[in-house]
Amino acid sequence: MRPKVLAALFLGIGLMLAASPMLAHHGGSAYDNSKMVTLTGTVTSFDFIQPHPIIGLDVKDESGKAVNWSIEMTSPNHLVRYGWNGHKLKPGDQIIVAGAAAKNGLKVLNLRKISWATGEVIPLGPPPEPGSNNY
Repeated sequence: MRPKVLAALFLGIGLMLAASPMLAHHGGSAYDNSKMVTLTGTVTSFDFIQPHPIIGLDVKDESGKAVNWSIEMTSPNHLVRYGWNGHKLKPGDQIIVAGAAAKNGLKVLNLRKISWATGEVIPLGPPPEPGSNNY
């Protein structure tokens, strides 16, 4: 091979290897996926951002004190296909969320299901398959 072709080949391979970490994505190992947690609360904030939108949610504990939870959603690229945008939730909205809580005890939930306080489901994706566990 010619030196210029060989150099271009190695440069191309080097660029692909350097870019490969950008293709990685974190897993769900930080969450306890063995049980679902359901929370009812008041939206305090909604940040429709990459890589995951975040809902700030005040949930009352056993003593009636408001505890702020951070609810992590799936990517906004996915959510926009199902009617989501940065104005879908507003501070003061009453919602019910279900998902996997963080294993480390932090008040963080990986969202699997969301509905208005009335029980009306807010779609996060296509309707569940018949016979599925709806998560």
